[in-house]
Amino acid sequence: MLVLDSGGVTRLSERSRPALALILALREQGLWPPTVPAVVLVECLQGHAGRDANENRFLKTCDIVGRVPESLARRAALLRRLARRGSAIDALVVASAEPGGTVLTSDPDDLGALARHAEDVSIERV
Repeated sequence: MLVLDSGGVTRLSERSRPALALILALREQGLWPPTVPAVVLVECLQGHAGRDANENRFLKTCDIVGRVPESLARRAALLRRLARRGSAIDALVVASAEPGGTVLTSDPDDLGALARHAEDVSIERV
């Protein structure tokens, strides 16, 4: 499973050759479409249709998970406590990737700290 945080959404939604190349490589590896927890939209969107156009176009290709089950929220809280860092949204992103998933991010520090306490989650810089 591939999960994107806000940095992952922002980078992959850029209309650039590197972003397109990465998307094509992820598709070839069978990692497409990525999962995006809906809470991530709070960080990657501005609430303005014009400014959010690239992100909104990109998000149509993703699986947006709108509901956060209680068990996932509790798991994210535990990861956050164990890591002693990271936002609630970062913790939900990492918990969503359990077990065996990969998170694409532009800021691997906090997510990496959370993933060290998660079940088989890898963090990749995008």
